[in-house]
Amino acid sequence: MVLKDIFDFSNITILCVGDVILDSFVYGQVERISPESPVPVLHHQHQFTMLGGAGNVIRNITSLGGKVIFISVLGDDPIGADIHQHLKDLKNVQTKLFTEKNRRTIRKTRFIAQGQHLLRVDEEVIVPITLSTEDKIIEAVQEVLPSCQAVILSDYSKGLFQNTLCQSIIKKARAFKPNLPIIVDPKGKTYQRYEDATVLTPNLKELKEVTGHCLKTPDDIMLQSRQLKKKLNIDSILVTQGAQGMTLIEKDEDPYRLPAKAKEVYDVSGAGDTVVATLSLALGAGSSLKQASYLANEAAGIVVGKIGTATVSQQELESASHTRIPNQKIVCPTQAQELLKYWRYQGLKIGFTNGCFDLLHLGHLHILQEAAQACDKLIVGLNTDTSIQRLKGQDRPIQNQDTRAMVLAALSMVDAVVLFEEDTPENLIYQLCPDVLVKGADYTIDRVVGADFVQARGGKVLLVNLQPGHSTTTTVTKIKAA
Repeated sequence: MVLKDIFDFSNITILCVGDVILDSFVYGQVERISPESPVPVLHHQHQFTMLGGAGNVIRNITSLGGKVIFISVLGDDPIGADIHQHLKDLKNVQTKLFTEKNRRTIRKTRFIAQGQHLLRVDEEVIVPITLSTEDKIIEAVQEVLPSCQAVILSDYSKGLFQNTLCQSIIKKARAFKPNLPIIVDPKGKTYQRYEDATVLTPNLKELKEVTGHCLKTPDDIMLQSRQLKKKLNIDSILVTQGAQGMTLIEKDEDPYRLPAKAKEVYDVSGAGDTVVATLSLALGAGSSLKQASYLANEAAGIVVGKIGTATVSQQELESASHTRIPNQKIVCPTQAQELLKYWRYQGLKIGFTNGCFDLLHLGHLHILQEAAQACDKLIVGLNTDTSIQRLKGQDRPIQNQDTRAMVLAALSMVDAVVLFEEDTPENLIYQLCPDVLVKGADYTIDRVVGADFVQARGGKVLLVNLQPGHSTTTTVTKIKAA
């Protein structure tokens, strides 16, 4: 299938209404069993939180370059405050959040050691929203609909859609613009509340649950999907099937089957959110449903190759859709953070060093070798051309940033190369949080950018002795003299 160049979602705004959850991850090491009872003792190392549920849909929309108007309900509690802050930290997100004093905001905490999930603790009490809150949401939806190119209803069965809210939103959207795409990520055993939506995106398990059939063959999926589609007056159903890919049942056409794209599957959590986000953006941009499903399948193939409730960038999606294979070592800061998440999931120690690496010489190789020996995975921060010109003058660099990055990426001791535009890698170090920071011994620790930050987090700074007589400036001078 030939795709249109529909990868610029910067002018697309999606209205997302859904259950938001705070996902918490606690990482550590297990080295012994508790003497009190036969359970592992987790030695805490670090933890972080991120948006889950409908919040992960929002993260995917923004990472793909789109804009979001997000409507949801939170409790008046610290978890709700954390979600507020995460939403504020996202770009291109406008929120209309309603607070109910008697509601408890949901948090799911996962405890992980050596790449293994030990335990998940769910803090949730599921109660329907009040009718007065429902009225406020409907009023907010009506207010923002003129600004949106598509609508997502992200149902996690946490109480938001337990009354009549779904049908009220669908009717408002249809009355405003009959062909406005309404995409529903469904849950539960009854789908009547999704009647008249544009697309439903159940996974195979959810489709089995709602139809009451085993769905052993593609024909079973097609038959039950068509019956459900007719019963609910739904335009189309996109069934996500994990390793079997996806199946689109669209009107009276033959099923459109999309094979799974992932080369390696590390984590399928959140893949459905990625599908919904990509599908809505593509439909909002004017793509056909087949094209939108194709892109959603590509995005799902990318995200399951990452750890946790991950996101897909616009660059990753475009590269995958055009079947270009990027150099996996040369990554942007966002991709580097995803790599680090996977490496830390394995309990690996992360090292970082940086430089211009204009003409690679023995001194560079010595520092890189020493750095690689001090960690399990080594990331190299590389100054861009404009950064080097500011630091060293207009006659540098000798080699452009693409060439320098490719040379570094070809070295076996280097695991990732990240370009940075600033004069120093300070912001990059804050983003990556390395365990080991490496520089040449011509620096003292107090002059190493990021040293205080790394040491405050329990990391260390390594100063490597230089190789006498080896420097880029010396080499350039010899070349000019020759």
